[in-house]
Amino acid sequence: MASEKVETVVAGNYIEMEREEEDSKSSKSKLSSFFWHGGSVYDAWFSCASNQVAQVLLTLPYSFSQLGLLSGILLQLFYGLMGSWTAYLISILYVEYRTRKEREKVDFRNHVIQWFEVLDGLLGKHWRNIGLFFNCTFLLFGSVIQLIACASNIYYINDNLDKRTWTYIFGACCATTVFIPSFHNYRIWSFLGLIMTSFTAWYLTIASLVHGQVEGVKHSGPTKMVLYFTGATNILYTFGGHAVTVEIMHAMWKPQKFKSIYLLATLYVLTLTLPSASAVYWAFGDMLLTHSNAFSLLPRTGFRDTAVILMLIHQFITFGFACTPLYFVWEKFIGVHNTKSTFKRALARLPVVIPIWFLAIIFPFFGPINSTVGSLLVSFTVYIIPALAHMITFAPAAARENAVERPPKCLGGWAGLYSLNIFVVVWVLVVGFGFGGWASMLNFIQQVDKFGLFTKCYQCPPHKV
Repeated sequence: MASEKVETVVAGNYIEMEREEEDSKSSKSKLSSFFWHGGSVYDAWFSCASNQVAQVLLTLPYSFSQLGLLSGILLQLFYGLMGSWTAYLISILYVEYRTRKEREKVDFRNHVIQWFEVLDGLLGKHWRNIGLFFNCTFLLFGSVIQLIACASNIYYINDNLDKRTWTYIFGACCATTVFIPSFHNYRIWSFLGLIMTSFTAWYLTIASLVHGQVEGVKHSGPTKMVLYFTGATNILYTFGGHAVTVEIMHAMWKPQKFKSIYLLATLYVLTLTLPSASAVYWAFGDMLLTHSNAFSLLPRTGFRDTAVILMLIHQFITFGFACTPLYFVWEKFIGVHNTKSTFKRALARLPVVIPIWFLAIIFPFFGPINSTVGSLLVSFTVYIIPALAHMITFAPAAARENAVERPPKCLGGWAGLYSLNIFVVVWVLVVGFGFGGWASMLNFIQQVDKFGLFTKCYQCPPHKV
């Protein structure tokens, strides 16, 4: 039955999306559209690049101290390419699903397509449930990490309040993201977010080089397998920001143009992460093993305070990126997703923020929590599930024959594509989830034993009286 349906599929022409773009231009003022209503290839690039780097920029030097410089650089390049590959697979599956539904005259103008719906439409309810569980759990903890990062960063400007109190405050601030309707409306925020992280990355690089190496600096990593694989999974997490890929694609006027966007975004992100992590590690070495936030080791200056403030604003934006897909899922669950009232949708979304707030207060372990989320959730959400889903979707000969997007010839056609997918699944399952899960959980448990749950001020220096 499924194969018969596949045989009727032909390439979609995306008339709906093109009409939506025209309607947008005619119904909104040019100024409002310029700042608020984005759906271009450039908007998607800014969204991908801005969402990918975020607070991980501050923990990558910590990962370098666990991995050593050479492994840190090589793994960034490796996982950057692997992440770009699976983002490409997700984009292919989205286009396949969207085209099939358009052939059935399904109207998506008031409905945001999400990853679990793509899995449902192509592979059935069991895949939908698996995708929904991993994606939502990852996005939930991704939002938690942004709150933890906000509290960790602001503390280096104002330590009159402990980090837990700052988490309460920023939880309330980030709750205002319930008023942002969709990824169409992140145009100006994505643009500003990337400028902010670019400034912070080059501040970390230049400030570390100007500061020079601390006296007696040591670069002994890697020393332990636990630390090595913990650092590796943090880098796996770094390039696993495409849990929101489908939502970003759906916000585009022509999502079939997404294919290379994530790779181009990754290449730009590497120009930020490689110099900054290398420079901070060169300057401070093993000291980073007990300072997971790079800001904590650099002297306070006007430039550092500026970088902290810009990262705080960016983390607010990234919180919205991670939370918006959760808002959509919740809206669909309670039946308000199609309502046009922004206020009603905002009220309906508020319950999503509460567990995020609570979890950020329980587990304030900035750095170690990234690796844990990377190994247990990102490994499946971003790498394993897309690769498996792509292979199974196009396993029937009819599906390959009628595929909307065929594999590039330079990869060796379908055989080359399947070979790459099998490599991704095996590598991430063994190294990312297996060794990485073991190492990151051990490290996480050590943080709980040392600092305790609900700790008021994780890795804070003794307060000066």
